[in-house]
Amino acid sequence: MTGPVTGLGRNLDGVRRGNLSAVLGLVHRTGAASRSQITQLTGLNRSTVAALVGELVELQLVVENNPEATNRVGRPSPVVTPHQRTVAIAVNPELDAITVGIVGLGARVVRRVRREVDHPVTPHETAALIAEVVAELAGDLVDRHVVGIGLAVPGLVRSVDDTVRWAPHLNWIDSGIVPLVESATGRAARAGNDASLGGWAEHLFGVGQGIDDLIYLNGGASGIGGGVISGGRALGGHSGFAGEFGQNRPGFADTADRRTPNGTLEDEVSRARLLAALGLSGGDEATLEAALLSTVSPAVREELARQRRVLAVALSNAINVLNPELVVLGGFLASVHASGPEGLEADVAAQAVPAAWEGTRICSAALGEDRLMIGAAELAFSALLADPASEG
Repeated sequence: MTGPVTGLGRNLDGVRRGNLSAVLGLVHRTGAASRSQITQLTGLNRSTVAALVGELVELQLVVENNPEATNRVGRPSPVVTPHQRTVAIAVNPELDAITVGIVGLGARVVRRVRREVDHPVTPHETAALIAEVVAELAGDLVDRHVVGIGLAVPGLVRSVDDTVRWAPHLNWIDSGIVPLVESATGRAARAGNDASLGGWAEHLFGVGQGIDDLIYLNGGASGIGGGVISGGRALGGHSGFAGEFGQNRPGFADTADRRTPNGTLEDEVSRARLLAALGLSGGDEATLEAALLSTVSPAVREELARQRRVLAVALSNAINVLNPELVVLGGFLASVHASGPEGLEADVAAQAVPAAWEGTRICSAALGEDRLMIGAAELAFSALLADPASEG
């Protein structure tokens, strides 16, 4: 019979669990790290790192590979990588499609399926479609451990209980999408704002790696959302609703650029307007960007230029308030940026406070269509990354 757990024992177990979290988080973010790198970056000693890696190997969360030969003196350090067994299911319900993906540790997108829809799906329809696609992906999930489902929702998601308070383009109000998905799939689920999750993904794995202060704006079929990383932490606000740049009403350097009487940013800078100018009814991000960047139509080029000018006003206001090092544009906003990056930056520079703009860069998201899948998966992985020992 074991004796009582002392306060010291509890403290030591807490330290061990915290160290396991630190090591797994490092391997997850880097995709591969040698034991010596883990030792250096965590500040733990070599024997502790060896023991922690061994425990994570037993939990089938990481694997150790033989190191490549080097010219350095001494025995090379084994390389630790995420185990391919553990995955999350990521979901992005949008106005025109529901995308479901399988994402492994290390931000590795194993599979992504886009199921187009012809109307704004209800929460119940969304849950049923997710369950249907997950069933179709059963073959990809054989011999894998699914930690849960993460949903990147284009709307305001309350952080305390994952309730979708308002997703205007989907017509969701106070939606309990999480319990519906859990009931339909039999798996634990989490929900968050799509743009905030996309920004977090770019911060961890994309163009924002190593940058502690950035603004991310995401453009999709449901409009424009955003996320803010401040001091290396996601800025959520009181209820988790921070970052709704699309609902701001922009000023206009030229009133002739206005297309709506009192419209928001997402009314003026709009994927639907770009599709209409191109004469397209829909399409994924890659299709839209290819069409926009290859067009010779004066009307399409003028619409792109107009949207760049309006976007520049909104970005300059955000830069004045938040003073980021980096502004990241994803979705169709990345295409608007790519159509004239120098012009966009010049317009922002002309309207931002010079000191706030100084040193700021604007770039397109690096993770492409994977960014929302990776961001949604982070929700599902969060409990595991916080306490890997809970898998044992």
